[in-house]
Amino acid sequence: VQLVESGGDSVQAGGSLTLSCSASGHTYSTNCLGWFRQAPGTKHEGVAAMTTDGDHTYVADSVKGRFSISQGNARNVVQRRMKTLKPEDTATYYCAAPKGNGGFCHARISDGDFAYWGLGTQVTVS
Repeated sequence: VQLVESGGDSVQAGGSLTLSCSASGHTYSTNCLGWFRQAPGTKHEGVAAMTTDGDHTYVADSVKGRFSISQGNARNVVQRRMKTLKPEDTATYYCAAPKGNGGFCHARISDGDFAYWGLGTQVTVS
């Protein structure tokens, strides 16, 4: 599974951004696409996830109410909308997918459960 993120940018606090993740390859081998973020010197933090059929979406408590996740306009594209951005949202945001269908898709996704990763897209909030 290959994952490519896009949409990162530098924005003012209070602004909004939409990140996209495009999945290709053996996408049938996974049932979940997740978003993580990582600020310098910190571990990956899971922020949102969605089953690949689009039926179930999950958002971490830490960003609930500001972040959402949904299917994009094209097949195998997942979008994550972020609003009311804060400086502490500054991080590299990664799209990831687990191998298999082992129930890894939920609000508290863990990076250890995700085998496939994109290169990340930078979000800077000032």
